[in-house]
Amino acid sequence: MKKIKKYIKDIILFIIILFFWILSGLIFRFNSEFYNMLKLPSFALNGKVISIIWFIIYILNSISILLISKKTNILKNNDYLYILLTNYLSNQLFMYFFFYLMSPFLGFAITTITFLSSIFLFIETKKIDLKASYFLIPYMIYGLYAFILMTTVYLMNF
Repeated sequence: MKKIKKYIKDIILFIIILFFWILSGLIFRFNSEFYNMLKLPSFALNGKVISIIWFIIYILNSISILLISKKTNILKNNDYLYILLTNYLSNQLFMYFFFYLMSPFLGFAITTITFLSSIFLFIETKKIDLKASYFLIPYMIYGLYAFILMTTVYLMNF
């Protein structure tokens, strides 16, 4: 019975963490009219594909955070907490800056912060739990793609 309660607690915590990762997408919707009027590079993915990829990444991020929460008190681990919050906030602000304010420059700027902080998040996570850091590798890889995409979109629409 204890194991079942533990699993239920883990599932609830995972759902809460995942909810926070998808929050900005629920508040600030993908603006297809704005996105389609931009000059886009040939390697730009369809908006639906981008949404699916981000959802998968948010699931992986949530698993990583859940694993870290089992190893350390996140609220007392300042290095990890500050980097996680920086990364989380920059990630969440993208939808607001790019799709709500319709600003390619702010989208580029916040994507840069998100990408760089994802690298630092990986490093800090690896210090605590190697397995948890593996879940962040797709985030960094896709973050690099997003950085290149947003840099190109900004330069093409400057």
